[in-house]
Amino acid sequence: MSDVEDGAQPLPVRIKEVGATSVACPMLTPTNYIIWSLHMKVVLRIHKAWTVIDAGTDKNEEKDFLAMGLLYQAIPESLIMQIGDVESSKDLWESIKARHVGADRVKEVRLQNLSANFEMLKMIETKSIDNFARKLSAISSKSAALGETIEESKTVKKFLKSLPRKYIHIVASLEQVLDLKTVGFEDMFGS
Repeated sequence: MSDVEDGAQPLPVRIKEVGATSVACPMLTPTNYIIWSLHMKVVLRIHKAWTVIDAGTDKNEEKDFLAMGLLYQAIPESLIMQIGDVESSKDLWESIKARHVGADRVKEVRLQNLSANFEMLKMIETKSIDNFARKLSAISSKSAALGETIEESKTVKKFLKSLPRKYIHIVASLEQVLDLKTVGFEDMFGS
């Protein structure tokens, strides 16, 4: 009987030892695919196994099995039962992606929702600037993970334009000192 069947929650992270360092494989959930995929790409790169998934041209059987093993560690048993008969790590990756990102229409709807959220987002005076910057960064990251990059200059301008009026003097100073077309969001936020 599995842990899930007897009522216990599955472990959120599995640890893989790499030399003197341990690398955590995050557990995929129904709501964390974008962040999960970013983490897993790094884990697979650390193990030099991403090449069998990314290009699909690396036919190294050992790397392929390593990549499959790492992916199987990071997905729930119920998903393994649905897609466990795939032949390669690339097919496994694509199958997981298809179940979570979905068809192009679903991806397009998600991008439209993110774009609308980006445009409507305003900082509430009672919230912190850090919180607002995190929200902008999260929307930008999710959009990039779905294949559409929001230009940093657009994010910088959105940030400055959406701050409450009490920060107008700071906004004016930053606009005079920084080139808003070339400055990165993190650099502007640090300033």
